[in-house]
Amino acid sequence: MPLELVNSKVVKSPLAAGQNVLARKGSMLYYTGDVHFIPHSMGGSSGVAGMAGRMMSGEHVAMMAAEGQGEVFYGHAGLYVEVIHLDGSSMLTVEADRLLAHDGYLSSSIVSLGSQGGAVRGAVRGAMTGQGLFTTQLTGQGSVAVLSHGGAIALQIGPEHPQVVVDPQAYVCHLGNITVDISANVGWRDAVGRGSGEAVQLKMTGTGTVWVQASEKKF
Repeated sequence: MPLELVNSKVVKSPLAAGQNVLARKGSMLYYTGDVHFIPHSMGGSSGVAGMAGRMMSGEHVAMMAAEGQGEVFYGHAGLYVEVIHLDGSSMLTVEADRLLAHDGYLSSSIVSLGSQGGAVRGAVRGAMTGQGLFTTQLTGQGSVAVLSHGGAIALQIGPEHPQVVVDPQAYVCHLGNITVDISANVGWRDAVGRGSGEAVQLKMTGTGTVWVQASEKKF
């Protein structure tokens, strides 16, 4: 059964026999019915991206699975929650620490966010900026709850706006056929802390939707 918003900061997951929901560890607020929780390890891709995605601080968020019959309510740190529904035709890419919960039957993997050949360089840039650039991809038919500071803004990418440039700190997730290019412009002024603060950018092109939070604050 799909996730449902209770208010802007709480999401509800109805549970039935044979179903489960995966959520950020420690995000359960309360539940009703006969429900139990078990630890869950996120799936990961192999190679450099998979290894780095699991190792980099902040990019692997411990998850738990809820099973049984009843209703479970989730929230985290008073952050805003957005529910995104997947119809099975598109892939959702979401930064790991923005992920609150998703239906258990969605497939998940950890991937590098950015252009081909950018995994190692992306990891280095992420360490420099405090932004991991390794993300979680979810596929299938179901619902996903994501977190944001101050609420998330859905930006459409397509013929009218063929490119959207996003600050990595503000990036939440994207859905659809979107290519992400990590652009770095680090000069001397940035290295000594006198630059614009926008040295790393995500250039997003294609067709789909990108969600951006109303803040550059990390969780």
